[in-house]
Amino acid sequence: MSRASRERPRVAVVAEFYPSRRDPVLGVWAHRQAVAARDAGADVRVLVLHRLVPPRSAVAAGAAGAMGALAERLGEPRRQTRDGLEVSYVSYLSPPRERSYPTWGAWAAPPLALALRRLARSFPFEIVHAHNAVPAGEAVRRARTRTPVIVSVHGGDVLYTAGRGQAGAQAVRRGLSAAQLVLANSEGIAEMARQHGARRTRVVHLGADLPAAAATTRRTGPPSLVTVAHLVARKRHADVLRALAVLRPRHPTLRYSIVGEGPERTALEGLAARLGVADRVDFHGQLDPEAAVEQARRCTLFVMPSTDEAFGVAYIEAMAAGVPAIGCRGEPGPEEIAAAGDGFLLVPPGDIERLTQRIDELLSDPRRLREAGQRARATVAINFTWERCGEETLDAYRQVLG
Repeated sequence: MSRASRERPRVAVVAEFYPSRRDPVLGVWAHRQAVAARDAGADVRVLVLHRLVPPRSAVAAGAAGAMGALAERLGEPRRQTRDGLEVSYVSYLSPPRERSYPTWGAWAAPPLALALRRLARSFPFEIVHAHNAVPAGEAVRRARTRTPVIVSVHGGDVLYTAGRGQAGAQAVRRGLSAAQLVLANSEGIAEMARQHGARRTRVVHLGADLPAAAATTRRTGPPSLVTVAHLVARKRHADVLRALAVLRPRHPTLRYSIVGEGPERTALEGLAARLGVADRVDFHGQLDPEAAVEQARRCTLFVMPSTDEAFGVAYIEAMAAGVPAIGCRGEPGPEEIAAAGDGFLLVPPGDIERLTQRIDELLSDPRRLREAGQRARATVAINFTWERCGEETLDAYRQVLG
């Protein structure tokens, strides 16, 4: 390894989920880690696996919806600069996700191999850092790059794809076993990665920006709960709605902000109406990352008792501004955040009574709420900043090159 490599490793990041003009939220954690590694001392370029086929939901909406979604994908600029990083979008085609997702790496590999060769001519990278074994890690493996490969596992590989039958398990195992090092966002996910073929693992937590201390005291108005997440069943927004209904007599001004979009929105709106709390719930839809974080930090409590939660950046983004958070016991990420410090509470999965009790305890005791917020901020400051994430990611690059 040259002295230049030790000082500023040259890294090609490959990711399926990454912010784009049509969706600035998608995979923002991968982008923030790339920026953090760059700021810590790596030279970074990014290749995004850009699938051109519209999602099934757009096709189901009819010809107009399908054509609109296709036009969006075709119109995505192939070269962009995001926060000073050069990002290239590598187009590929693949069959529908439901049955063929484990094969997407094979479909993406030919155009990715061409893109990597083209990149190497102007930027002789020394490491490829793939986010997720499928499809990115599998595509990198098939592209036969001669540089070391690092694969980051954010949960989906080992929690979902590996369970999608033999094809899914094999694709994940190939992607993980081909990596010189697998980075996991929690120790629980690292253990699962080892079970699915990872040879060497290292935990690198994702991070949050730490606002000025004064910014943590600017909350006004009635008390409010907030969840920032895709509207899918496993995030368990419905549990929070039911807790809100139970808490109404004791906390008559309590509100609930839901930031995000997804297939469960109609069902959640209906549930809020049936519970008689629709007038207390604000559906903000999908906001850009900065606006979503700002909305969370204006609220009193961050509540997301989700399951299959590999880490949960949204928790620590709220906690960084002194907002206590509530997650679900037994999940890899929430358990690790709770073990790192205070200001993060755990409740059993699906236990509405315990969830309601935890919320009530904090809202009914201003001093306890204030101290929980202070401890939440301290937990993030010590363990979960983007600066620390960048430094540990850079150290992982140097470890592999060494």
